[in-house]
Amino acid sequence: MAAQAEVAAAEAPLEAELEAELDLEGAELEEVDVHIQENLEDALVQEALRTGVDLLQYSRHVELELQEVERASIQDYIKESENIAELHNQITACDAILERMEQMLSSFQSDLSSLSWEIRALQDQSVAMNLRLRNRREIRERLGSLLDELVVPPNMIRVILEVPVTEPEFLEQLRELNGKIEAVKEQAFRDTLACADVQHVLEKLKVKAVTKIREFVLQKIYSFRKPMTNYQIPQNSLLKYKFFYQFLLGNERNVAQELRDQYVETVSRIYFSYFKSYTGRLMKIQYEEVAEKDDLMGVEDTAKKGFFSKPSLKNRNTVFTLGNRGNVIAPAELEGPIIVPHAAQKSDLRYPFESLFRSQHYALLDTACREFSFLAEFFLLAGAAAQELFDAVMGKTLAMFLRHMEGFVSDCYDGIAVFLCIHLVLRFRNIMAKRNVPAMDRYWGSVLALLWPRFEHILELHIQSIQGTDPQKLGVLDTRPHYITRRYAEFSSAIASINQTLPSDRSDALLGRLQLEVENLVLRVAAEFPSRREQLVFLINNYDMMLGVLMERAVEESKEVEGFQQLLSARTQEFVEELLAPPFGGLVTFVREAEALLERGEGERLKGHEARATQLIRGFSSTWKSSVESLSQDVMRSFSNFKIGTSIIQAALTQLIQFYHRFQKVLEQPPLRALPARSDLINIHHLMVELKKHKPNF
Repeated sequence: MAAQAEVAAAEAPLEAELEAELDLEGAELEEVDVHIQENLEDALVQEALRTGVDLLQYSRHVELELQEVERASIQDYIKESENIAELHNQITACDAILERMEQMLSSFQSDLSSLSWEIRALQDQSVAMNLRLRNRREIRERLGSLLDELVVPPNMIRVILEVPVTEPEFLEQLRELNGKIEAVKEQAFRDTLACADVQHVLEKLKVKAVTKIREFVLQKIYSFRKPMTNYQIPQNSLLKYKFFYQFLLGNERNVAQELRDQYVETVSRIYFSYFKSYTGRLMKIQYEEVAEKDDLMGVEDTAKKGFFSKPSLKNRNTVFTLGNRGNVIAPAELEGPIIVPHAAQKSDLRYPFESLFRSQHYALLDTACREFSFLAEFFLLAGAAAQELFDAVMGKTLAMFLRHMEGFVSDCYDGIAVFLCIHLVLRFRNIMAKRNVPAMDRYWGSVLALLWPRFEHILELHIQSIQGTDPQKLGVLDTRPHYITRRYAEFSSAIASINQTLPSDRSDALLGRLQLEVENLVLRVAAEFPSRREQLVFLINNYDMMLGVLMERAVEESKEVEGFQQLLSARTQEFVEELLAPPFGGLVTFVREAEALLERGEGERLKGHEARATQLIRGFSSTWKSSVESLSQDVMRSFSNFKIGTSIIQAALTQLIQFYHRFQKVLEQPPLRALPARSDLINIHHLMVELKKHKPNF
């Protein structure tokens, strides 16, 4: 068994080898088959097969042709042997040249490689050199600026020591000195050793500059004290050198504070003295006759005073009339030139208080605006600091003004003057707001706090005086407008006129009360007349007068105008009926009674009134012309204002025509239609034409 196994093991490789050889032969046969197949596809072979050529003979023929071609080629090579040899030499030479070029290119490549390294090295060196150059330049600039800041040139020393402070050169070098002092302070903070070399020089120059500046500024401040000095000139001069104070503020605060205190003390005294003197001289040219406590709206002109009492105003109505006094708040006069007291005294001119108030406070306003601007610009202040310094300069003056106003207000009974002063303050406050100067806002508020309560108190006194007026003590009364109502009309229209341009409704309630009391007074006085007709004439005259004055100065849509128009219309209608009653009362009564019966459907009851209707027809026809003439004359005698008289006559005639037309309609009813007297009726159109002749033309 073992022998068989060994034989089997030995035969296995042989079998494998035989299989491999068989596979190889098979592959070669396949290739031969492929080659044969390809040859069979050749066009020449296919042509030979198709024509039946003997392939063996054809093969021999081809082989002979090939041998001939080979011999011919050999002969050609032999003939060209020299050329071939020369070509071989040339190729060999070219190979040598190419070899040398390869060597040269290799060396050139080696040189380029070394050159690239050199360029990189040069580039690194260039970067390093640029960095060193930049560092040196920075150091040079810093050192240069440091030297410029620290080095004190001889020209600066000469100018600071010798040149007057008013020269432009001194101001220029002072700015340079200030810059160097600031620079040394900064460098000393950084522990720069070079500062010690120049610090003592700069300190001496600073002391010298401070000394010269202090003397110059003090000299300018002392120049304010000279009599008749226009202080605006030295102020403008100081503004040219406002850097002086800035230099002192940055280097010698004690000296700066000294100059500031000296300026405040000096200018404060000057303003106080000037405005105190100006106010005193202004008050000397005030009207001698001023309103007193007895010059109230409801005080009778016939009121007696004590033996020691002062004489009253020659014309008390000036207290209540505006006249030309309102011009003081007009734009042209509001900011016009101030009053010069000595010139006014030479011309013997007198002014009401509001004109003096305007002149006094406009001078204060103009001065305050200039002073606040100067303080803010020269002393380098703004906001609360500027306000504080302004108060220090103008405080005494403003306090003096307030004391003066308190004295005036406590003894003033001229409501128009106080109200004009209120509006002057409101306008002056607006002017300062436009100039962006808030320095006097508190002062204006204080003045208004004095004026408003006084004005309201004066109104209250007028109201009380009218409430306490006894009509029986007013002397002999007539139907013309009363002087108290004229006072009210003038006063109310004055307040309304002043209020038009800058409305203020703070005292509207008191003015409404005043109007109500005047209306009540008019009714109380009218009640003193015995007849209703006289009462109506008195009421119409007074309402018309007050309405006319109010409409002349006030706005037509005001509450006062509307109220008096309603009252006038109601009393006019009543008076027209009262006027028609005597001559035409029977006709009017008959028309109303008949119309009432007709409205109730009781027209048959008119049968009993034939005689009455006949009498009315004939009576009207015979007397209407004389009655209308008498009526017209009576109206024109009763009313001082022809315009209201004309309107009353027109209203009366219109109402007469209406009643006569209605009378004719009543006569057309069946119970009265057959009256013989209807032929005496006057044609309504003819009546209208005739009545137009009696209409007065004014």
